[in-house]
Amino acid sequence: MTTETEALTIDELAARAGVTVRTVRFYGTKGLLPPPVLGPRRVGRYGREHLGRLELIEELQSRGMTLAAIERYLAQLPPDLSVRDLAVQRAVVASWAPGTVETVSRAELERRAGRALGEEELERLAAMDVVERVGDPGAGPDGEVFRVDAGLLRLGVELLDVPLSHESVLAARTVLTEHSRAAARELSRLLRDAVADKDSRDVRSLSARMHPLVVQAVLTTFQRSLKEELREWLDEDG
Repeated sequence: MTTETEALTIDELAARAGVTVRTVRFYGTKGLLPPPVLGPRRVGRYGREHLGRLELIEELQSRGMTLAAIERYLAQLPPDLSVRDLAVQRAVVASWAPGTVETVSRAELERRAGRALGEEELERLAAMDVVERVGDPGAGPDGEVFRVDAGLLRLGVELLDVPLSHESVLAARTVLTEHSRAAARELSRLLRDAVADKDSRDVRSLSARMHPLVVQAVLTTFQRSLKEELREWLDEDG
């Protein structure tokens, strides 16, 4: 397991994730976090994968999952998930519940992002609907306030390093939004027809159970389709 350029102490890892050192150690003893890489003087160092997995665990816990359920969930994931894969998983989990938007200061936003954010990066995050500036930018960093989708923040920050222009990000957002809404309408119509004769309470219960399953199915289908498209594109260029 690589650390992807970052080598955090357990204190730094806990601070970045917003948990206690005791929590990090507890997850480690339960096998939910991989062991750290031992550096000089046998001091454990943690990488971005550790941070991504820790954030995923915290997201699962915030959704009401028990420790045993979290263990089963993580056991089903490939052991070599990249930082971006973990961010996608967390975004999927966060989508199960709508209340993931928080209002934070710029300092808190950058702490959660794990890096300083320039104006261009903030614009790109806004284009991806990850953050929205609601304070006065002229008030300085201490006076700026942002609404942030906590579930999408880590994924959005990872995408900042992808070499796409601001215009390309906006165009990609439009494509994804339009096709996602179309798919959502069709799926909603299909499910509505399938439960037309059910009691309203049964319908709400089924909807709650189906939501995460449908999101995961859509994500999996999209990932496979994108891989096929990219493979064909690369074959054509080759």
